[in-house]
This record gives sequence, C-alpha cells and structure tokens, in this order.
Amino acid sequence: MSSATKFHANSEAGELPARLRPASTHAAKMVGQAAGPFDVPADTGKASSLRDALVTGLLVIYPTVATVAAIVAGLFLTSANGT
Repeated sequence: MSSATKFHANSEAGELPARLRPASTHAAKMVGQAAGPFDVPADTGKASSLRDALVTGLLVIYPTVATVAAIVAGLFLTSANGT
C-alpha cells in the first residue's frame, strides 16, 4: 500500500519540490536552443547555394562515371583474355 506522507528527496531548505506538469499542457520551447539530431531545424530562408549544387552534382555524376568505368574495364579485361 502507498503511504500518504510527503516525500522530499535531497531537498534543501528554501527549495521548492519539483512538480510534474499535466500532460495536456505544452512546455514552452527555448528560443535560442539549437535543433537536435531528430528536430527539424528552423527555416533560415536561404536559397540553395553553388556549394549545394556541386555536392548534388557529385552525388549524381560520380556513381554514374564509376559504373561506366567499371563496365568498360570489365569489357576490356574479358576481351584481353583472348577467348
């Protein structure tokens, strides 16, 4: 059975005990807090830059060039076998 006595763990004189907030209320977010790894960052309003375009281009072009080079090298090696 639970007891009805008040329990204050590690409380010092003059310190108010911690209180839980109801689940239906929303806690205010700190304005200056940076977004965490799973939070959506605030929209900064910046347009895409040249750096973004170059990185996207490399992510698209490099695998294509590497695939074509691997196919050409494979065809060259099979024809160099002599059969």
